[in-house]
Amino acid sequence: MAKPNISEYQMLEKIGSGSYASVFRALKKASREIVAIKCVEKSSLSKTAVDNIVTEISLLKKLKHEHIVEMRDFLWDDRFIYIVMEYCNGGSLHAYIRQKQKLPETVCRVFLRQLALALRYMREREVCHFDLKPQNLLLMRISGHGMVLKVADFGFAQHLELGQENCNIKGSPLYMAPEILLKQRYDARADLWSIGIILYECLFGRAPYSSASLGELLEKFKNRQRIEIPKHGINSISIECEDLLSRLLKRDPDDRIAFDDFFSHSFLDLEHSPSEDNLSKAVALISEAIELDKKLDYDGAYKKYCKGLQYFVPMIQSETDPAKKRVLRERVQTYLNRAEEIKHSFQSDQLEGAEQSQQPSCSSQKKVTVTRTASQIERIKRAFEPSELYKKLYAQASSSPDLKNALEIGRQAELYARENKLDIALDSYKTVLGLLMPLLHAEPKNSGRRELLHRQILCWMEEAEQIKTVRSAQILEEVEHETSSGPAGNCSIQ
Repeated sequence: MAKPNISEYQMLEKIGSGSYASVFRALKKASREIVAIKCVEKSSLSKTAVDNIVTEISLLKKLKHEHIVEMRDFLWDDRFIYIVMEYCNGGSLHAYIRQKQKLPETVCRVFLRQLALALRYMREREVCHFDLKPQNLLLMRISGHGMVLKVADFGFAQHLELGQENCNIKGSPLYMAPEILLKQRYDARADLWSIGIILYECLFGRAPYSSASLGELLEKFKNRQRIEIPKHGINSISIECEDLLSRLLKRDPDDRIAFDDFFSHSFLDLEHSPSEDNLSKAVALISEAIELDKKLDYDGAYKKYCKGLQYFVPMIQSETDPAKKRVLRERVQTYLNRAEEIKHSFQSDQLEGAEQSQQPSCSSQKKVTVTRTASQIERIKRAFEPSELYKKLYAQASSSPDLKNALEIGRQAELYARENKLDIALDSYKTVLGLLMPLLHAEPKNSGRRELLHRQILCWMEEAEQIKTVRSAQILEEVEHETSSGPAGNCSIQ
């Protein structure tokens, strides 16, 4: 294709090409803005290509989101149709993966969170993409530091309600859901499979069904070849990441994770995703923590610090401005240090504080514990004792060995947390919550034990979230350089 000519723009170099279009970097002469222009030669258009262009233009006009490439203008002349879009100077996610070979889980989480925000926006408007792949996910590099992901190329997209089916082949085979390739009947859930393949490729450097030909790819689907997820060694991933990946890559769309469950998954944590509103929430929570700290309400202060950190940690992970990132890190480190001081003081001084409060200290440097009130000392004494809620529930668990066993695991998690063995405590909390949820659903409605069980689950969920927040802040700097040791192993998705 000869380089197109538009009077309002200076066409620069070609930066991409597809089956019916080429993309050029261009300069808008009036504003000196750099843009990307997709140029489609009319003579090469089939009816399908025309339909794809019309779809893309109509959708891009309506979709306005920070993680979707924005359409700036639409032009045409005798030879070409032009779609003028914002220019993403970081290239594609495909090129980025090739450059890095594979991406740290923290980076994958940031990209996937941004993709999920775009997908949630699209689902709210009943839009399906049907061609999600790393080549269609563009990156915006800001100030030479960090990347912002944006969804591009809506040529195959369409409006489709949940449950509504399509039977036309759309997308790229390597990222197509099994129901598209094998049954040629599919719905919006096909996009979730594509996201699973993208996440896998980001984590491990290749798509799970990489094939030399379409025939080879189809054979892998027909033979139900397993997708292996490394569980040990340098390729190991977190429990949350593995859970989401395995649920995205279910062959049967009925077994695949639902959209609502995807958007609420703990690996994404969209509730605490970076935004101006969440920054305000974070600042307010930390202010409350400081006030409680001043009033010596250390238990309340610790919880507020943790809730504030839940918003601050994702902000650091996604911040692209070096100066802002440094300021955020310093603030988070200050809040984390204070939270840890409270936790350690509460644990290590529990008995000493009770004893010293009964008699004056001979030391010129008095410990903080001397100033504790009687009610605070009583709380410290009870720190290693099971809660009244736990005691009542355990007393009612004699008829259910499964419930009794789960409660004992939860109690052990509490003790690990008190001993500051946070990773073991968090794993134990995840285990017990996984055991208790089915038991809660099986309990008769309106039963006293069900109400106690529900309250205990909420308490342990809150404690698990606090630990997860503290650990996320602690490993923020080091996680990209961490490697795990141990024998290689795999888990399989059926």
